[in-house]
Amino acid sequence: QVQLVESGGGLVQAGGSLRLSCAASGRTFSRYAMGWFRQVPGKEREFVAAISWSSIKYYADSVKGRFTISRDNAKNTVYLQMNSLKPEDTAVYYCAARDDYCSGYGCYDGPYEYDSWGQGTQVTVSS
Repeated sequence: QVQLVESGGGLVQAGGSLRLSCAASGRTFSRYAMGWFRQVPGKEREFVAAISWSSIKYYADSVKGRFTISRDNAKNTVYLQMNSLKPEDTAVYYCAARDDYCSGYGCYDGPYEYDSWGQGTQVTVSS
């Protein structure tokens, strides 16, 4: 089990940028795959991006080319750089961790694949 705390959410105009951070506790952070999901009221939690223990990156089609996921194992932190933001990006963004080995996009694109979750941070994009 790992504890995750997101930060960096806020209000931004369409076309702007925002960087989310997820700080993790635990000495085995570097062995976890990390993911970002988002959710709006009335909809299921949606996959955004993931990064494996070996730093292979995966993105949802809706954000590819605009968002970048990265990790700094020395700081036990994963980041989501969000550029060219659109109103449809408005959601609560959640950080998640997976502690077992799995290879491929299908290992990371569902919320059921993850073991630990942060509390979420609100991102609101105005038009």
